[in-house]
This record gives sequence, C-alpha cells and structure tokens, in this order.
Amino acid sequence: MKKILILGSEGQIGTHLKNYLSKKKYQVIEFDIINNKNQDLRVYDNSKLLLSIKKSDFIFFLAFDVGGSKYLKKNQKTYSFLMNNISIMKNTFEQIKKNKKKFIFATSQMSNMPHSPYGVLKKIGEQITESLNGISVRLWNVYGIEKDLEKSHVITDFILMGLKNKRIKMITNGEEKRDFLYAEDCCVGFETVMKKFINLNHHKVIDLNYGKYIKIIKIAKIIKNIFLKNNLNVRIIKGKELDHVQKNLINTSNKILRKYWMPKYNIKKGLEEVFRYYKNVNKKSL
Repeated sequence: MKKILILGSEGQIGTHLKNYLSKKKYQVIEFDIINNKNQDLRVYDNSKLLLSIKKSDFIFFLAFDVGGSKYLKKNQKTYSFLMNNISIMKNTFEQIKKNKKKFIFATSQMSNMPHSPYGVLKKIGEQITESLNGISVRLWNVYGIEKDLEKSHVITDFILMGLKNKRIKMITNGEEKRDFLYAEDCCVGFETVMKKFINLNHHKVIDLNYGKYIKIIKIAKIIKNIFLKNNLNVRIIKGKELDHVQKNLINTSNKILRKYWMPKYNIKKGLEEVFRYYKNVNKKSL
C-alpha cells in the first residue's frame, strides 16, 4: 500500500483527493494548517512536515493561499498573500529536495497570466518542480464541494445564492469564458499522473481540464434550470464589472494525459452533483 502525503488535504481539491484515494485503499497522510497549527507550511524547518515527508512514498503538493476570483481580486497583490505562498513553496520544496521524494505540484492555468501575482507564483513553482524532477499538473477551474466559503469559487457562490436568496447576483456580465473540471475527474487525473509518473516527461506541464470553454452566464443559466427541475425558481442578475482576475484570457491546453485519462463529468452532470450536495446541506440547516 502506498503512503500518500497530501499537503493541503483540507482544501477544496485536497478534501476530494483525500476521500478518493482513501476509497482506493491508499494510506493517506493528511497535512493542513486546518488540522493543527504544527501543520503550517509557512513555518521554516517544520519537524512535522519533515516527518510526514520522510514516511511518504509520494507527495501531492496542493497547499497554497488561494481562493476564487473574489478572493484573488482582494488579496493577490497584498504582502501577506505573496509572503504566505513564497514561504509555503520555499519550505516545502526544500524538504522535498532533501528527501528526494516523487511529487506532483498543483499549478494553475493562470501561470500563463503574467499580470496575476498568483499566476507568477505558480509559474515559479513549475520551474522549481522541474528542477527537482517532479511533475507540475496544471488545473483548470476545478469545482466541487467547498468547506471554506470565504474562499469559494463561482459555481459554489451561484448555487448558494440561489438557495439562500432565490437569485444569482453576478459580479460581471458573465461573458467571460472558463474551462471547468469536476473534482472527481480531477482526482482520477491526479492518480493517473502518479501511476504514470516514471513514464511521463517531467519537463512538460500536464493539463487537467475538461477541454471546452463555457461562458459564466451559461453556467448561471444551467444552474437556474437545475433549480427549476427541483421546483425552485431563481433570478439571474447580471453585474457590470469586467473580468479583472483573468482578464478573459484564453489559454491553450495540452493533451499529454489524454491517452491515459479522460474526464467523465460534463458541466451539467457536475453542476447537478454540487447542487444536490448543497441542497441537502441547506435542508439540514433549516
């Protein structure tokens, strides 16, 4: 049985990956500041981190100070955001290097957006990962169940707005496009990269994405239709702001992993899964 260390195990993607790998009978080592303060990756020479890395067979480096567009817009140019992520990367990469562990670094399609401090930090992480013979996996707008609603992303926001206020109040006019990947597909992709680690080119960043762009306003309309099928009516209110975070830039993804992995959830199926979860949570809270 492989011992898998997940750095950032309580984050949006980390939680899904932790549950997925546990069901697949891997021995998962959790590591997240949410669990305990001694699991703070910003702390230099963290003994807990060193121990966890030493006893692991493989590492998923997911930990980062990040959130959805509204979180990035507010925080990504602040001193604390920048230093948090610089410290996380410095301390973690240093211990991975010392122990010569196989690892995946979770980067972002925003690493190709030099206007974004978050994107620049992820780009640096990719370069360090290559120097350590790890593999960078570039994530494209992964969505699923989220715990930390202060850092929530657009799909979670839209569904919760509909459940609580019977309206989806958008920040922008929704004309910007995104390529969304459901969390379950992301987990299968991560496992695939881990299994094929030796066979893959470590000088290439691997894209995990669905492969199709969709406008945010279309996302809102699909969610509205899901509400209607559940005998709930919501109103969509368009905003007036532009896409300040990604500036509606369109990236080109590679298909390196496609011969081993293909996403199974289209956007409608994925949205229905997320809606079902939050609808049930909402019922219990009433």
